[in-house]
Amino acid sequence: MLILGIDPGTATTGYGLLKVSLKKFEAVEYGLIETERNGNPGKRLISIHKQMTFLLKKHNPDVVAIERLFFAANAKTAMSVGEAKGVLIFSAAKQKVDVFEYAPGTIKKMVGGDGRADKKMMQKAVRKILGNAIRSKAHKKTHFDNAADALAVALCHAYSVKGVR
Repeated sequence: MLILGIDPGTATTGYGLLKVSLKKFEAVEYGLIETERNGNPGKRLISIHKQMTFLLKKHNPDVVAIERLFFAANAKTAMSVGEAKGVLIFSAAKQKVDVFEYAPGTIKKMVGGDGRADKKMMQKAVRKILGNAIRSKAHKKTHFDNAADALAVALCHAYSVKGVR
């Protein structure tokens, strides 16, 4: 099974492609879908759609697993991330790929062992499961926490599938 995990965002969306065979996990690819922070909102959503469609066509995943939005104090940010998430789900649906959503606490509990795990704990858990080779790419602008979160979403889905755990 090939799972494309997504940590949605507007400026930075993390993605992680996870190959699951028997009880073995392999990170095939991970990285970022990025847009200009101060760019035109419509153009940013088009860019997210194009980049997501490229990933879907390139890798042809069996499913997409995406993190459910957690509404914090900043409603403006939540709204823009919700728009980006809608575009990501639309892109998958247009390619006829099923989408599964997981709450942040569920992902943290299933992958990190603690529903309140912080970013560092989650990165450590992802590296432990997938191997210490999972690192920020040298000399390249990265937000590894976004990619690690996406890999955690993919792992959560893998753990949710009967018999994979």
